[in-house]
Amino acid sequence: MHKRTVQLPKGFSAAGVHAGLKKNGKLDMALLFSSFPAATAGMVTTNRVKAAPARHTEQRLNEKQPIQAILINASNANCLTGTRGMQDVLSGVQWVSQQLGIPSKSILFHSTGVIGVPLPMKQIFQGIKLLTTSLSPAGGFAAAHAILTTDQKAKIQSKVVNIHGTQVKFLGIAKGSGMIHPAMATMLVYLMTDLNIQQALWRQIIHEAIEKSFHCITVDGDTSTNDTVIGLANGASGNTRIVSSKDSDLFKVRSAVENICLELARDIIRDAEGATKFITIKIQKAKTPAQARQAGMAVAQSLLVKTTLFGGDPNWGRILAAVGYSGADIQEMQTKVRIEKYLVFNGGKPVRWEREKLRKLFSKKEITIEIQLNLGVGQAEIYTCDLGTNYIEINGRYTT
Repeated sequence: MHKRTVQLPKGFSAAGVHAGLKKNGKLDMALLFSSFPAATAGMVTTNRVKAAPARHTEQRLNEKQPIQAILINASNANCLTGTRGMQDVLSGVQWVSQQLGIPSKSILFHSTGVIGVPLPMKQIFQGIKLLTTSLSPAGGFAAAHAILTTDQKAKIQSKVVNIHGTQVKFLGIAKGSGMIHPAMATMLVYLMTDLNIQQALWRQIIHEAIEKSFHCITVDGDTSTNDTVIGLANGASGNTRIVSSKDSDLFKVRSAVENICLELARDIIRDAEGATKFITIKIQKAKTPAQARQAGMAVAQSLLVKTTLFGGDPNWGRILAAVGYSGADIQEMQTKVRIEKYLVFNGGKPVRWEREKLRKLFSKKEITIEIQLNLGVGQAEIYTCDLGTNYIEINGRYTT
């Protein structure tokens, strides 16, 4: 079905298969595998209604357990499924362990899809058999497609970096289109690299990258029960191991990880359910960085702002109304607002803006909104989308 290939970093292989969870023969299960135990870092949803896969992953992350394999199924979230939900996770993990000959503690099992329905384990076991015999170093493209739900596109980003004279590859795949909000912004992200790095440093880099990327996006303000980001570093490139925060090449690693995560985060917004526009909200000169993010997220989550952007209506006052209720400090007489560099508000000074010009700017497919608060040095950049009729169509009939 998917003839394209994506070459994974050294020591990694992947597969994507149809196990009968989706209709029309679409790929619906994936497996990521590292030939070596990998330094592992990540984060799961903060939603207190947490799916069994997320709880299991959280436990493994807390144990600082090196991971070798991740099994993923689409169409079913394995959430709100009681004690059976965790039993099914452990059964799936055990089956992968037997098929691959690796410890069960080194395996994660993730799910995404409809909440409140038990996993069809017969199909899951069939999928595992197919996956373990289909693993390939070029299997990243199939795996990236197999984890999708309402997504229209697979999301894949990669970079190659020279670390101490050795080529190191970083590759990330993601799924996410709706239920996207930064508390582990339904979103699954997997970053794989053949970098050799100390576990503690890897964890720090992954957490910093999440903060600058997936925690800066929102589609609908809904935090999923299954959101998870995992980074695996298996050391197969053979680079001199990075063990110090003062390592001269650590900035290259940090930059590569952050760039991949940011591009994947943007890809999620560009593929958001029912969206027609990609919106960047820049908050400048807020009192603090935290307040800048607070203000930006309020604008990004505002249904009135989103519908204004969808309709191309030049009703820019809704933007500052959202900042006003965000909880961030604002002095309206000191505030400036620009839409695509076009000044529409300048505090206490009258601004002549043309309705027709602003309507055209609001009708663009990509729009940047700049809000300058002039209260400090805090800055934030938030990514969101408009809210259109297709979002309602998709989510009004999600299970049918």
